[in-house]
Amino acid sequence: MSTTMLPTTLPSNPRQRWVGLAVLVVAVTLVAVDATVLSLAIPSISETLRPSGTQLLWIGDAYSFVLAGLLVSMGALSDRIGRKKLLLTGSAAFGVASLLAAYAPGPGWLILARALLGVAGATIMPATLSLIRALFPDARERATAIGIWGAGAAAGAALGPVVGGVLLEHFWWGSVFLLNIPVVVVLLVLGGWLLPESRDPAPGRWDVTSVLLSMAGVIGVVYAVKEAAAHGLLRWDVPLTAVLGAAALTVFVRRQLRLATPLLDVRLFADRRFTAAVLASLTALVGLSGVVFVMSQYLQLVRGYEPLRAGLAELPAFAGAVAGGLLTARLARRAGVRAALTGGLLAMGTGLGMLGLVREDSAYLLIAVAFLIVGTAEGVVYALSADMALGAAPAEKSGAASAVSETAYELGTALGIALVGSVVGAVYAGALVVPAGTDAAAAAQAGESLGGAVEAAGHLPAQLGGPLLAGANGAFVQGLNLAALLGGGLLLASAGLIWVLLRGTAASRRGQGRQHPDQHREAAGGGSVPVGGGSVPAGGGSVPAGNGSVPVGEGSEPAPAGVRPAA
Repeated sequence: MSTTMLPTTLPSNPRQRWVGLAVLVVAVTLVAVDATVLSLAIPSISETLRPSGTQLLWIGDAYSFVLAGLLVSMGALSDRIGRKKLLLTGSAAFGVASLLAAYAPGPGWLILARALLGVAGATIMPATLSLIRALFPDARERATAIGIWGAGAAAGAALGPVVGGVLLEHFWWGSVFLLNIPVVVVLLVLGGWLLPESRDPAPGRWDVTSVLLSMAGVIGVVYAVKEAAAHGLLRWDVPLTAVLGAAALTVFVRRQLRLATPLLDVRLFADRRFTAAVLASLTALVGLSGVVFVMSQYLQLVRGYEPLRAGLAELPAFAGAVAGGLLTARLARRAGVRAALTGGLLAMGTGLGMLGLVREDSAYLLIAVAFLIVGTAEGVVYALSADMALGAAPAEKSGAASAVSETAYELGTALGIALVGSVVGAVYAGALVVPAGTDAAAAAQAGESLGGAVEAAGHLPAQLGGPLLAGANGAFVQGLNLAALLGGGLLLASAGLIWVLLRGTAASRRGQGRQHPDQHREAAGGGSVPVGGGSVPAGGGSVPAGNGSVPVGEGSEPAPAGVRPAA
């Protein structure tokens, strides 16, 4: 099979490529905002549409389930039909689905619209990252571009609750979806003008069976871990769904190894850089997402913050993620990718350990500093892992490689919330002391969750409600502390494993300028040529050009006219 990319025509003015990057950042920010903007609208939706408890859960989860389940399939589809085409099609569909969600007449329609948003989001996420590779063939520029892209994703996640809170103070709940429409229009106009098209020139057939297996496997696993967090492992559907999802993924992997043109080339995991990138993304989100989720409850239920104030209190984490993404390329050039990635994981673990010291009345400064450290480190880890996964894959498979990276992100988020939720729930149930004289119904309600304790205390006399609430707060904080320390320990262990995985690879080197002959020999053997702290895959070797190198052969793309190699 040919391994060259479809020829792309880059803007004649290099500055226009950075404007094209801005379009891609807008796209990924749009998807990230929609993942978090709904959280504050749930009470208004409940009051207006009157959904059942199950419907309310699906309103919140339909987007993430469908997004996670389709990422691999849509990433491979973008390699086949064209990344620009799929991005613009998905963006238009995102706008239509946003309109349906904003004016949904009932909970069923809103669930359907959220699912359609997930389908559209799955087309956008991997296409944005693989188009960065088409826009920036130079590894140094691409590392900077991916850092900016990661900062946009972090900014979108941060802006979601804040923008949602502002809109809900002045408009009805549907306004959080109408916000997407002008953004989509800008994306379609500028994207159609500025973005190049690229795809695999010999993609092979589209294997529907692989698509269905990947969807069933990922959605099954994500559903199981989310339900385990909410209801525990005792419900029969949780272990059954987990087993079925794992079985589907096993069959999927075996099928990919047999197919001549697989939907996802699982042999990518034979490259230690790719494996390390996916593992770093997964463990970082497992450690981060669960603790941030629990900290949101801490701020609102223990500290008594209103939702908008709680969102603002978490901003240091997301501001740090933006800063970390922007600093990633410079940090990688100076310290090397291996040191920067493992250092980011170590810093995240340290920041989570600081949250293990939080008490009911801790000064907000402690929380803000811990959030800032965790967020900044996460921005570095997210951008570096995305860049490394993209650089380790052949150029014509960049869509599928990007999708794997994004799937790890989604799966890590679900696993983190499930695992941390289980730890906090178990500690809370064991540590809660119900005051003598509390009726059985209130005691049972308080034993379910901190939210239940707050509600139960509100209906009890002050002499019982006050001690019950104080005991519940203390029990919840004990669970939060243990979860934060375990999350920090997981990240420290992950840093050690990734340090070992990357030993002897191009990612373990640092420095810039003229390449050493040994590095050229490594490139000829299927490794990569470090360029200023990033790396350019060069399956068939590389030709020195000035102070950088131009990769040629398998796994590389021809440098478009007007683009010079890195100095």
